[in-house]
Amino acid sequence: MSISTQRYLSYNQGRKDLSKQQEVFSNSLFLHMAIGTFIVIILEIAGLFLFDGFLNIPADRISTAKSIYHFMSFTVLFTILAVPFNGVLSSNENMLWIAIVNIIQTLLKFAIALLLYIIAYDKLLIYGFLTAIIAVITFALFAVYCLKKYPECNLKGLFNPNISFLKDIGSFAGWNLFGSLCSLGRTQGLALILNLFFGTVVNAAYGIANQVGAQLLFFSNTMLKALNPQIMKSEGAGDRKRMLRLSMIASKFGLFLLSFFAIPVIFEMDSILKVWLGNVPEYTIIFCQLVLIASLTNQLTIGLQSALQATGKIKVYQILVGGILLLNLPIAYFLLKGGMEPYAVLISYVVIEFLACSLRLFVANKMANLNIKEYLNNVILKEIIPISTIILTCYLTTHFLDFNYRFLFTGICSAITFSLTIYGFGLLDQEKQMLKQLFQKLLIKSKIIAA
Repeated sequence: MSISTQRYLSYNQGRKDLSKQQEVFSNSLFLHMAIGTFIVIILEIAGLFLFDGFLNIPADRISTAKSIYHFMSFTVLFTILAVPFNGVLSSNENMLWIAIVNIIQTLLKFAIALLLYIIAYDKLLIYGFLTAIIAVITFALFAVYCLKKYPECNLKGLFNPNISFLKDIGSFAGWNLFGSLCSLGRTQGLALILNLFFGTVVNAAYGIANQVGAQLLFFSNTMLKALNPQIMKSEGAGDRKRMLRLSMIASKFGLFLLSFFAIPVIFEMDSILKVWLGNVPEYTIIFCQLVLIASLTNQLTIGLQSALQATGKIKVYQILVGGILLLNLPIAYFLLKGGMEPYAVLISYVVIEFLACSLRLFVANKMANLNIKEYLNNVILKEIIPISTIILTCYLTTHFLDFNYRFLFTGICSAITFSLTIYGFGLLDQEKQMLKQLFQKLLIKSKIIAA
């Protein structure tokens, strides 16, 4: 829903239509109020049955459990209500306030942990209550800031929604939700299949692999989040050429950012996991390596997802890509049923990601007039030399050197060679100029701060 709100706001910012932005915000807030209220009602109705013998809770703790459940419903409501304001901040590229609120949220959670250590009262009850309070504070910080700063945050038409627009944004959000559920279904479905055939040890290895993958995706995801508003605004302004160019930049730099961390980690996975975990579960190393390879494959066309969202034509894309992701489940089942090793499931995971990338190219060509040849020349071919260089660097350091904490040396060497080859071979002249301007701005800012 946050992506949906951001898309419509950014699109109309590109068109410089303030009244339409205000309509988008008020309708989005109304929709989230309706969704939040509906979910809370469902949760409360479900609670009547959950605490009537369905859940196995000691009799003396039922009252506490009910209170915590009510706090959870309250938390869900305010988390949903904060979504439109988050979309406003993202569309205005105000990542600073989002970061500040997230830091405040983290500090408050840390304060709760300290408080629970000190107090003698029912810790679980206090935790549930204070978590709900944090949700309210987070909502208030987003809402008050946006209402004061951004003219599109206008509440006048809140209770007079445009039904036609609600259908549009509801449909857009619904297909985004479908895509997210397909991705989640693939990830969790594979966990269930691995558990069915091999039990909890292999499941633990898969869980660690997903955790490693999620952590390393942080930087590329942050970059994509920063570029998304510009991609949407370009489409809204009718500048399809700029929109596609930004999408290509998102794909290229997304892969470069992830490769910067992921490829050295792939080669040094054994030593890193031993330092982190000590006792490394069986299959964890190969699982982590394959999950990272799948993530790298996904980055090849990650910007095209934003391009298709900018056009608003996502139904066919979500059905095709979501469907092929879910295809991983029956493939995994039959591979294991045929006696294959657990890592065969992750190999199929990589293959499926490659097919999904190919589908993105095809759909973007049909829906957004993407020139596939231009994409291959300006993105894929430009990535070959830098990626080959970092792979070769990591291979040489890991196969010819052996000493404690070698992974630090591998990281430094790969960072130097990768950065040089990216600038020398991976960037177009226009992208090099953009980098020079960025460094000049940073240098000027640093001089001002120093003065």
